[in-house]
Amino acid sequence: MKDILLIINPNSGMKKANKYLTDILVMFKEHGYETKVCITSKTGDAYQYIADNHNKCNLIVCIGGDGTLNQVVSAMLDCECDKPLGYIPAGSTNDFATGMKLSKKILHAANDIMTGKITYIDIGKFNDRYFSYVASCGLFTKVSYQTSQSDKNLYGHLAYVLEGIKDLASVKSQHLRFEFDGKVFEDDYVFAAVCNSTSVGGILTLNPDMVDLNDGLFEVFLIKMPKNIIELNSIIMSLNAKDYSSDLITFYSVSSAKIYASKDINWTIDGEFMRGADVIEMNGINNAIKMIVPNE
Repeated sequence: MKDILLIINPNSGMKKANKYLTDILVMFKEHGYETKVCITSKTGDAYQYIADNHNKCNLIVCIGGDGTLNQVVSAMLDCECDKPLGYIPAGSTNDFATGMKLSKKILHAANDIMTGKITYIDIGKFNDRYFSYVASCGLFTKVSYQTSQSDKNLYGHLAYVLEGIKDLASVKSQHLRFEFDGKVFEDDYVFAAVCNSTSVGGILTLNPDMVDLNDGLFEVFLIKMPKNIIELNSIIMSLNAKDYSSDLITFYSVSSAKIYASKDINWTIDGEFMRGADVIEMNGINNAIKMIVPNE
């Protein structure tokens, strides 16, 4: 009999995963697994459960949102745990699952873990914090996680937020300097991200043909502060077309970068708050985690 360490955040999303827990345990049992369930009650619980128990299992399964997954991945890397990881997305945004093409249906996702295959994924490091799919700052980072899912579904993508801007004077930009591959980009930006996903915040969707989740590269995505309504419309059109050739948008794939910012500029790491820093070192860790994905 093999063992599973299952981490579940009972407060993720609409708490929809909770009612399926017994069914999941039965399914795992039928596939020859005994399951130890760890239910989180506060931030840091998932990390500690992994740190304490990762050597006592054959497989780790996470049920929760992007923030819970971040804790699990961070603990696995800090503990040098090379066990396979299965993820059942149960949050309100589930960007990572979207990028990985994981099922949003709880029992379907659980079955995929039992019948799927292992692939390696890259993980980024942002100073001393890991991120599985994004580190970002700016207007849209905050708004995207405050926008209701129904509005995201109705309007779609980052254009929803941009088109809601009525007064450019109310838009706050962030002055940032990015250095990578011998290049320097410094300007006032309304949005900045280093990501490894086709979906950010449930609103921004990147061209999937330009994103590879295990090539050792991360995408730097910057949107300059528009000076007028014409530039704003140009940005909206570019994002809708997934065309990043505009002079107002910077899009590069990099393995590492140095970012000069301000400690007053806070960031979002996989949907969770990160306090700002004057200098940020971003480094990618290639093939860092063995993730179970559906068989095609």
